[in-house]
Amino acid sequence: MKAGKKMNTFTPHQYPPSSPNKLFNASGFRNLKKGQLGGVIFGCKNDTIKECLLKQLFGLPFQHFSYVKNIVPGLPLFLFNYSDRKLNGIFEAAGTGQLNINPYAWTSNGSERTQFPAQVPVRVRLQCQPMLEDQFKPIILDNYYCQNLFWFELDHAQTSKLISRLSSQVIGPSSISPWNATSRMNIFNGLPSNDMREKTGYFKLPGPENGFANSCESTGALVTKDSLHLNGDNQKGEVSGGTLAEPGEKDLMYMKLKELAINLACSDAPVTGQAVESAALMESDSRYEAVEHDTSQEPNAVLEDLDEKNDKSSVDSTSYPSVIAQLVQGMEEFKAFKETHKLKVDCLEKKLAEAEKEIQQLKSRCVKLELVSNPLMIHADETVSQTVGLDLVTEESIYLVGGYDGETWLSALDLYSPSPNVIKSLQPMNSARSYTSVTKLNGELYALGGGTGCVWYDTVESYDPAKNLWTSHPSLKAKKGSMASATLNDKIFAIGGGNGHDCLSDVEMYDLQVGRWITTRSMQKKRFALAGAELNGALYAVGGYDGSIYLKSAERFDPREHSWTKIKSMNTERGCHALVAMDGKLYALGGYDGSAMVASTEVYDPRLGEWMTTEPMKHCRGYLAAAAINDTIFVIGGVKSGEDIADTIEVYKDGQGWQEKSSGTIGRRCFASAIVLSGDS
Repeated sequence: MKAGKKMNTFTPHQYPPSSPNKLFNASGFRNLKKGQLGGVIFGCKNDTIKECLLKQLFGLPFQHFSYVKNIVPGLPLFLFNYSDRKLNGIFEAAGTGQLNINPYAWTSNGSERTQFPAQVPVRVRLQCQPMLEDQFKPIILDNYYCQNLFWFELDHAQTSKLISRLSSQVIGPSSISPWNATSRMNIFNGLPSNDMREKTGYFKLPGPENGFANSCESTGALVTKDSLHLNGDNQKGEVSGGTLAEPGEKDLMYMKLKELAINLACSDAPVTGQAVESAALMESDSRYEAVEHDTSQEPNAVLEDLDEKNDKSSVDSTSYPSVIAQLVQGMEEFKAFKETHKLKVDCLEKKLAEAEKEIQQLKSRCVKLELVSNPLMIHADETVSQTVGLDLVTEESIYLVGGYDGETWLSALDLYSPSPNVIKSLQPMNSARSYTSVTKLNGELYALGGGTGCVWYDTVESYDPAKNLWTSHPSLKAKKGSMASATLNDKIFAIGGGNGHDCLSDVEMYDLQVGRWITTRSMQKKRFALAGAELNGALYAVGGYDGSIYLKSAERFDPREHSWTKIKSMNTERGCHALVAMDGKLYALGGYDGSAMVASTEVYDPRLGEWMTTEPMKHCRGYLAAAAINDTIFVIGGVKSGEDIADTIEVYKDGQGWQEKSSGTIGRRCFASAIVLSGDS
């Protein structure tokens, strides 16, 4: 997303993920904590970049405020132009990330509210040539969740590498870009005192009360040691035309040296003699020392004081090599400490893995002992399996289809039996599927569409439990996932969904006798990551994301009326949730409400036509798998928040509420689907 015209893409919270390495954010979110956030990329287009730079303001849609609020003054920022696919920088935050700093920014005439309220004031730290995508993509490759889409949050290592790469393309005085003009301010009336220096090393310009005749406070402009240029021919620091001169050659050398120091501190690269020699050379130039003075002094007095420092520099510079040698020694000692610490961590991780393996073995042994002590729990023809402790199939079992375990997109089909709390692996699907929708017809399980977040499928396949075999069927009319599906009157319906670019209201119907998918009546609303079910001869579509907001609305399709009708809305907006039919009612479970995963549950009684809030689950979770067996609902896995994948199961029974049960056999799993084939469950 970007500040400007809205792209034809949707990113609900950055769910679903599109890279197994960085789990969540097909919306641009890594959910880095404040201390982990090293920088942020904002977006623009050719028709909005000028406003971003002139107003010194960047913005993103509201859902991105979850990390924009963590931006603090001095944090490095970058501006990506979607029109030419170039990264501009280096910028930095001139204030904290806030909502609606300018409520009417990036609108046609200022008469409507901005679509990008998560905003931050900015300033130019270092003006560099824009970097092509093929240059910066390798640096932030882990952030790419699709071929041309990436998450905006950067960690410290990525930020350091981007700064280093951009700094190698600093724009010299003869080729100043127009977007830097806003950073040049009339500041020759005085220099800030040392007590006004921010922790980031930058000087904030004081207002008139601190001796400035022309204050830049309202623009959030800052003066840095990099931007203060003293002409070599004029030791008084004369500034022509009332503006600061552009960085000279030595200023650029100093900037590069500073970036080199940052990179050395953040990397394991050895400190070379050349780096030390360059540091000593630059340190010997006293013109790059910070200016400390009383703001009550006249400008001429301040500059004379600077001259004195320059005169004394030739005497003091002899001590610099020894200081640098001490710094190099300190860095070497720090690197040695890091190596020792890494060895200890590796050793602990190895022991932890061994302990987890032993725990799993103990659990399997316990299952065996329970089955031996209670033989009624298995059939006479069943044997013990080497992987999970038994080869068990019961009528009251739940099929788990595909998903993601934190490392791998899964093609697995597993049968979970709640009573002995064990799982059996069955024949896997023909391809890995997450965000797939499942339904049943004629005793078989059907998996529709889905994909791996970046790659979406239109394929359909069914599983026959009697043969333990998957069979391919005619494909859907479009590639999509995170849809709802249900079976009604021996016909399968694929409802809504999306493909990473569009949210859909489309509904397709599959008739075995016809042998192909037929477009039928569309829903009233576009719904991605919705939930659906069949109840009492009607189809229900509940919640989801329409490309702009998460929905609390719901609608019903009655085949006798051959149209979708709006019904009472839920009490909570939610997408990425589950919908389960049980005892003539619909249960909406968990999901994402636009800002966080929720634990809330609601029940819809079609006889009353109302949604009623009931006891919440023990944990917030979305993209969960859920199914009902008789009078009991089972919720399996899902995403708790960020990259925290649930490995527990919660069980609900009317009158008894939610009970949590841990299932080591299930493990971490999200973006999976669940269904019960036996009986009417």
